[in-house]
Amino acid sequence: MENNRLKILNFILGLTLILSLIISSAVPQLSAQQLPPPGKVEIREVEPFVYCSLSRQGSFSDIQSAVGELMQYMQSQNIYPTGSMIGIFHGDPTLSDPNNIQWEVGFPIDQQAFVQAPLQKKQWTFTQVAVGVHEGPYEKTGETILKMRQWLEDNGYVQNGPILERYLDSDPSKTSPENLKTEIWLPCKKI
Repeated sequence: MENNRLKILNFILGLTLILSLIISSAVPQLSAQQLPPPGKVEIREVEPFVYCSLSRQGSFSDIQSAVGELMQYMQSQNIYPTGSMIGIFHGDPTLSDPNNIQWEVGFPIDQQAFVQAPLQKKQWTFTQVAVGVHEGPYEKTGETILKMRQWLEDNGYVQNGPILERYLDSDPSKTSPENLKTEIWLPCKKI
């Protein structure tokens, strides 16, 4: 399953290469200079942003078809991304039964964009997040998420929202798996 996830995410990011070359990022997101180094976790305040997504439940093996559908519907509805592709995972993709995981693939979009079904227009409203960077194969992001959760616990925080992954490499097919970078946000609050 994890090997398929790597192949699928490489496909996803390859599809977004053309879009990322055309579109400048207008979404509140952390620049590469602001990201913590891999292995370090920082608490950050982030701005809410609007995104367009396609929701799914079940195994990640459906990611490739979901991204294809997402791109097709966005194109037919003239919806243009304003930032990098994101994945949002509700629940715990590292521990949950794969058949019950709810997840989304999407892109940040302009607030005024008109979105029609089956796409959904949503707003990321979690403003306090633990930020970490996973460097390495996509199928191992779960290891970084577990370390981030341990950091939260050790520092008096608890996760209080879905996991957000932002894929930082514009063309993962030209990046060796051990050098791929994924920005991870865990919404959190002090306990």
